[in-house]
Amino acid sequence: MRAGVVVAAQPGVEDLAVRAEELGLHSFWVNDTPMVHGDPFVALSLCAKATSRIRLGIAVTSPALRSAPAAASGLAGLNALAPGRIICGVGTGNTARRTLGMRPATAAGLENFTAALQDLCAGRQTEYREGDRVRDIRFLHAGAHVNTTDPIEFVVAALGGPKAAAVAGRRGTGLISFGLLDPTAWHALHDTRRHAAQDTPQGPGFRTDSYLVTSLHLLDEDEDPHGDAARDATGHLVLSLLAFAADTAADTPDFAGQLGPEEREAVRRLLDRRGTTATAPDRHTKLYPNYLGRIAPQDRDLVLPSLMNTLALVGTRDDLLARITTLEQAGVDELLIQPVIDPPTEMALLAELLT
Repeated sequence: MRAGVVVAAQPGVEDLAVRAEELGLHSFWVNDTPMVHGDPFVALSLCAKATSRIRLGIAVTSPALRSAPAAASGLAGLNALAPGRIICGVGTGNTARRTLGMRPATAAGLENFTAALQDLCAGRQTEYREGDRVRDIRFLHAGAHVNTTDPIEFVVAALGGPKAAAVAGRRGTGLISFGLLDPTAWHALHDTRRHAAQDTPQGPGFRTDSYLVTSLHLLDEDEDPHGDAARDATGHLVLSLLAFAADTAADTPDFAGQLGPEEREAVRRLLDRRGTTATAPDRHTKLYPNYLGRIAPQDRDLVLPSLMNTLALVGTRDDLLARITTLEQAGVDELLIQPVIDPPTEMALLAELLT
C-alpha cells in the first residue's frame, strides 16, 4: 500500500512536504476548511516550488466553498507549477460548511461541480449556472497561466454513504474517506462505484485510486493502547467525530443515533465543556476551534477506546500491518495519516511501515 500525509495549511508547510518527499511518501495533502485552517492553494503553491516528485492534493474542496471557475483556476494554476502532480478531492463540504454554521452541498451539486472541474481542468468548455442564467465557459488564457495538458486526478469524498460513491462512479473518479477503517464499508463503496460506472464511457473497470485518511500510533512494549500517548495521537480524529455528532444532533439525528450510550454521553460532555447546546445557533463557533489540531490534556477523557479503534490505527507493528493488509485487500490504495504530535516522526514511521 502507498503512503501519504494530510496536514493543515500554515507557514512552514512546504518544509513538511520536502521531508515527506525525502521519505519516499507518495502524496502530500492540505485541508480546505477556511474558517479553521489556512488556504490550501497558497500552501500547495509553496509545496509545488519546494518539491519535484511528490503528488500534491487538496482534501477536500466543495461547491459550497468555491465556484467551479475559481477552483478550476486554482487547480490549473497549481498544475502549471507541478505538472501532473495535482490531486483534487471534492466533497459536499460537510465540515467546512458546518464551521460556518451552514449545511453542506447536495450530491447533485457535488456531481455538477466535479464535472465542471474535470472539463475546465482538461481545457474543455463546460456549462456554468448562476440562478436562471446559464453560460458556456472555458479558460480564455493559455500558456504559462494554467496547465490543462497534464492530467489532474480527482477523488470524491465518501464517508461511507452510497451517494458520493455513485458520483465517483459516474464521473470516473477515485474515492477518499476519513477514518473509515471497516473493510466491509470499503467493499460496499467500491461496489457502488462500479455499479454507477456501468453505463458510462469509461465502464466499471476504469482504474481509480482509493485513499483513507486516519492516524497512526505504534505502541511501545507494554504500552497501554488507550493511554495518554495513544489518546493524544488519535484524539483529533475522535473529537472531530464528537463535534460533528454534537453539531448535527438536532438536524441529522440519524448519525448521533448510531452512537452507543457511552459515546452519546461523551457528546453531551463535549457540549457542556464547550459551553453550548445542540440547538444553539452559534454552536459552530464553540465546537470547531482547533479542529483536527492536537487535543488539550483535559479532553483526553472524551477520547473513548471504542472511537479510537473505529477511526485510528493503534497497535504493535504486527497489529498495524495486519489491519493495513486487510484494508489493502478491501481496495484501499493509499493510507494517508493526519499527524499532530510530531509530524516528521509520524511520517517517518509511516514510511518505515509502508515504503
